[in-house]
Amino acid sequence: MFGLFLNPWSFILVAIALVHFIRRRPDFFWLWIILLGQGLGALVYIFVEVIPDLGLLRDSFQHISRGKRIADLTSMVRANPSAGNYEELADMYFEDGKFAQARESYNKAISSRTDSPHPFYRRAICEIEMKEFGPAITDLETVMKTDSRYDFLRAPALLAHAYANTGRNQEAADLFATVTQTSTISETLYNYALFLQSQGRTAEAKEWAQKLLDKKYSMPAYLRRRERPWFRKANALIKKL
Repeated sequence: MFGLFLNPWSFILVAIALVHFIRRRPDFFWLWIILLGQGLGALVYIFVEVIPDLGLLRDSFQHISRGKRIADLTSMVRANPSAGNYEELADMYFEDGKFAQARESYNKAISSRTDSPHPFYRRAICEIEMKEFGPAITDLETVMKTDSRYDFLRAPALLAHAYANTGRNQEAADLFATVTQTSTISETLYNYALFLQSQGRTAEAKEWAQKLLDKKYSMPAYLRRRERPWFRKANALIKKL
């Protein structure tokens, strides 16, 4: 047992645990377990936090696969600039987090004959990521005409967020109030809390940020890992408030 503390491997275990902790930022008590427990504490951390995260490595492999598909589609649209090819290219860029390139491709995929809400919705998300809320409103309103609950209410929630960021506060308030009656998406709860803060409704903002944090106690571990960025944002907002 004590050999684990003295063995040079313990320093490697601690290094691995600390790198993962910095990148993934789980509950803070783990830092004390790693530092005070040294090799043994790091080993416990690796079993509880690092190994379950290995499932997320598939995202890295998907990233490599998307890169190859993007290259293939880029060549395809030169030879055949069809709406379908451009939309698939846009989707690849979107999944890769390249929102400016995705929007450009969605622009070329959308025509007067396009009746699917998908490219409008994805383009709106790109515009929101790029802080271009005005165009996002136009696209999301187009989506809402087709399905007012599109993407499990994420579309109307994003529209409310876009309204809030363009000074259309009453429309934002009305839409947020409707969506949050049934939606528990972390992004929605956080954006609503931000909106309430901007309106000086501090107590309500804290309440909705806390609702987001309370979700993690009923979540399976793999979902808690994916939702950590939203939990951090909610914690930061509560501290600020």
